[in-house]
Amino acid sequence: MMDYGAPSLGLHHVALRVADCETSRSFYAGLLGLAETRRSQGPNGLASVWLQTGGVILMLEQRLRGSGAEAGSGHLLSFAVDDLTKWEERLAATGIAIEDRTAHTLYLRDPDGHRVGLTTYGYTR
Repeated sequence: MMDYGAPSLGLHHVALRVADCETSRSFYAGLLGLAETRRSQGPNGLASVWLQTGGVILMLEQRLRGSGAEAGSGHLLSFAVDDLTKWEERLAATGIAIEDRTAHTLYLRDPDGHRVGLTTYGYTR
């Protein structure tokens, strides 16, 4: 790859629009175990929750600033895991359906229908 003199770049956060911040927080923090780092109130209650996953923040927001593309937006939010069997057992115990799978990845949906992957592909810790 050619070096064009660009400064270093890293992924800081991903923001998802959700219908109910607390319901989504329960899924990502309760089920998946992400640590809550911040929450903010709006005029109608909880407006956003920020969760830590590795070096990236996952923002669960009732409203997102700006508008998104009409087509071609994000398709999958995937998390690195070390053991699919343990996750299959956890998902079954909590009644979360596995929608699809490959040899390295389980696919499910969050409370708002976002596609979520749990993958061992290239897992390092």
